[in-house]
Amino acid sequence: MIGVTSYAERARWAAWDMPASVVPQRYLDKVLGAGATPVILPAVPDIAGVLARLDGLLLVGGGDLDPMRYGAIPHPKNNRVNLVRDDAEMALIEEALQQRLPILGICRGLQLLNVALGGTLHQHVPDVVGHERHSGGDGVFTRHDVHLNPRCVLSRALTRTTLEVSSLHHQAIDRLGTGLTPCAWSDDGLIEAVELEGHPFTVGVQWHPEADEEVGVFTALVAAAAAPLPAM
Repeated sequence: MIGVTSYAERARWAAWDMPASVVPQRYLDKVLGAGATPVILPAVPDIAGVLARLDGLLLVGGGDLDPMRYGAIPHPKNNRVNLVRDDAEMALIEEALQQRLPILGICRGLQLLNVALGGTLHQHVPDVVGHERHSGGDGVFTRHDVHLNPRCVLSRALTRTTLEVSSLHHQAIDRLGTGLTPCAWSDDGLIEAVELEGHPFTVGVQWHPEADEEVGVFTALVAAAAAPLPAM
């Protein structure tokens, strides 16, 4: 069973328009397709306690992290900051790392991992790379190549060193968190994936594999969740 974090958003359905915990179905379908059962985790206090009953953690995309968490002044382009969600997901990461549960972070999830381990973020990628090709805006994915380090878990799971990906982000890793190894880069030099040294399976990707036909990232997460923990 894989815990899947959720968006804490205002949502509308039928006659209702109210705050809700929602997850795009494509994340759940990818976990199901990889052979596991997804369990939706709402952004509520003490949610991390549920990890004792789960086999892995998937951190999905969403709004920006509060820049105060990494000692930065908010950029004017920051959007959809949710302190309750930040708190819940940081607690989930801390507990999952302590339990040595497999973790996959996607987009915001990669950024969460980096900040949780003491890293920082570029708050607006176009300021750094000089273009907006990492995000089409208004929910539109762009496509670009990433280049993977062949020695990393991710490259072995995907059985390739170059991959065309779906991209939709305006923030990215700046200073790496403690213990993280960069595993993929875009042509403009942005870090596109990381893994955590000394952990059975902690991988973060900046792109959106749930939007692609490629399933190797999810298969690797589920395989790690099904494997016995290695001896310390």
